[in-house]
Amino acid sequence: MTVVPQAATLPQAGRIRSTADFYLTTMRLAVQEQFQYRTANYFFMFGMVAEPVIYLVVWTTIADQQGGSVQGFTAGYFAAYYIVWTLVRNMNIVFGAPYWEQRIREGDLAGALVRPLHPLHYDIAYFAGWKVVVIALWIPLAIGLALVFDPTLDPRPLEIAVFAVAIWGAYLLRTMFQSTLGMLCFWTTRGAAIFDLWMTLELLLSGRLVPLPLMPDWVQTISWFLPFQWAFYFPIESLVGDLSDAELARGLAFQLLWILIGLSLFKVAWRSAIRHFSAVGG
Repeated sequence: MTVVPQAATLPQAGRIRSTADFYLTTMRLAVQEQFQYRTANYFFMFGMVAEPVIYLVVWTTIADQQGGSVQGFTAGYFAAYYIVWTLVRNMNIVFGAPYWEQRIREGDLAGALVRPLHPLHYDIAYFAGWKVVVIALWIPLAIGLALVFDPTLDPRPLEIAVFAVAIWGAYLLRTMFQSTLGMLCFWTTRGAAIFDLWMTLELLLSGRLVPLPLMPDWVQTISWFLPFQWAFYFPIESLVGDLSDAELARGLAFQLLWILIGLSLFKVAWRSAIRHFSAVGG
């Protein structure tokens, strides 16, 4: 039996209202659920902090050894960059591509397809609620890291506002591309090599490993034509850097562009993939 999503029968205004209600309800339930496991979340976040702290110690040490800066970036800048990095990284955790393989293998997708809303709506809404908990738990961690590493951070109100938008833009951008990659699981159960290649490119071209200006010129050029830096480097730099108003607006525009590209790619991949999906039940 081939399973397809139910067609919406409500008027347009009713569909929008019911979708908004679904998002708010799912987010609220996610907040309540994740606060019940705040200790587990804290241990998870502590684990996530290990990576940027290593980068931070390395680059601040190099800066100190080179007279206080590396290519104009001070130890205080590196401290600010990687402390903000911890929030951006946690905001960028989404249902990754391998999760689609689990959904298909364990039969969860079949049940999701008979619901009125696309499964992607649940993914976005649930993790959006979790991000509220992440932000709340991140604040004391950030304060502790700031006391230890003394970051240089003096953002303008506009930069704070752009950052607040950009971290959610990064979340949506990464969701779209991870979900698009997940469509490979409809054809193969050996997508790990492709997923790993994507993650390697993300690590090198996003500013996740080091701030992009410290990378070779050719890497910076390539990164302009790919979505990675708009999910990592731009949100971080919007708060800790010294971007002009035009650069901030351009960054948000690129984020929106890549979100729409990712959504379009997902829709095309989904329509093709779902034709290959069959569920058998008793």
